[in-house]
Amino acid sequence: MISPWGDGMDDLFYMNQALLLAKEAAAAGEVPVGCVIVRGGEIVGRGRNVREADKTALGHAEIVAIDDACKKLGGWRLWDCTLYVTLEPCPMCAGAIINARIPRVVFGARDEKYGACGSVCDLFSMNFNHRPEVTAGVLEQESKALLTDFFERLRLTLKDRPKWKKPE
Repeated sequence: MISPWGDGMDDLFYMNQALLLAKEAAAAGEVPVGCVIVRGGEIVGRGRNVREADKTALGHAEIVAIDDACKKLGGWRLWDCTLYVTLEPCPMCAGAIINARIPRVVFGARDEKYGACGSVCDLFSMNFNHRPEVTAGVLEQESKALLTDFFERLRLTLKDRPKWKKPE
């Protein structure tokens, strides 16, 4: 967990901040994923899932946090930042991270269905002009527990509801 970006205690602190945002997402009925972006020891971007509330596929925690950081810092290049997220980024979010030039990504739980940092694919190892360093598994159990609890509760509430079907 120790890297040139700081001692491992920094990773734990900022991942805990992302977990707080993930808990906010869960309380709002969203998949519990939270994200913070840090530059020079200061959180410059915060995000949590807002797909249900905003009715958009783009409402992922990383996208919200990247947008927040870009607005606060006045530019789209986040080349001196670290992104902390509770769940392994999906391909869309990994693409946004590459495009924002974020040099380091720290995540908690692996995503065996959509993870693009090694679980399903690894976009960061591909021949793009920017390849972030990845630190995986920071507060992994805490991140997994939030997701597991959320989906167990969701299955209970949805089991009696009619299933959504694509219109014919």
